[in-house]
Amino acid sequence: MLDPVDGPPFRWDLVSPDELGSMLEGTAEPDLWFMPDLVQCAGRVVARSGNGDLFFVGRSLDSMFDLLSGALADLTAPNLVARAPFSFQRQAGQPRRSKWTADQQAAARRLLGSIGITPRALARRSRPATFVDVVDAGGTFADLFALLDEWIVESREPWEVIRKKLRFVGITVRRATSPKTWRWQQHASWTRRLPARAVVNVSLDPEVWSYFGDYQTKLTRSFRPDRWLAAEEGPRRDERTRQALAEAVAVVSYGRGSEGRRALARAIDGEPALAQPWLRSLVRQLNSAA
Repeated sequence: MLDPVDGPPFRWDLVSPDELGSMLEGTAEPDLWFMPDLVQCAGRVVARSGNGDLFFVGRSLDSMFDLLSGALADLTAPNLVARAPFSFQRQAGQPRRSKWTADQQAAARRLLGSIGITPRALARRSRPATFVDVVDAGGTFADLFALLDEWIVESREPWEVIRKKLRFVGITVRRATSPKTWRWQQHASWTRRLPARAVVNVSLDPEVWSYFGDYQTKLTRSFRPDRWLAAEEGPRRDERTRQALAEAVAVVSYGRGSEGRRALARAIDGEPALAQPWLRSLVRQLNSAA
């Protein structure tokens, strides 16, 4: 457990939503217009995860976290789906690459430890830890890698083992491709320290990408470095948050239902990783649980 003075912002458990009370009373039925694109993208993320446990960085992909939390619930030995609610955005006026304070670094390590991410745990993992986030230039992934890298060096855990347990899946804006297409990972030096195919992309419709990254009302505040040491906040109860909660609950419900599980299985179909037993088993479970 995190110390309550530097815990992440509160977010409801929507797979077992016993604590919602009257929060959804009077809310409008959500319009899940983005669902077909979300399901297609989520299926490809799972297929390209390397059979990893999925850690969603920040808040942008909360809807994908909700969808997969619902779809994978109750399956046999499912991959973990968790949130790593960091934002590495600095305060106004601070340079992007400014260092964290010692207290901020310690708080970040405690939060990572609370979701099973420590150098010792990484070195002993049976599955990779796969971090997922929307990506433009890759700055958040670079910050997260730097945070982990320094910790691993200090811990003296074996890098040659840990590097095989780290994967990053970037959700990029879908664009027409060509030999001259700019790919963020080709311009990031840290990615060259990982095995081939440890850093991959999945594209998403531009409108949906922008909605998740820029416009969707989130259930928690942004967890920037200047807030890593702030007291944990309780849930907000304003009307926008209640409607956003209704949307999130509907996404989880869709993922748990037969239609959502079958749609996710179809989204995985055709991925090269289907040649691997773990993914074939997952698809069979999704179809049989539907």
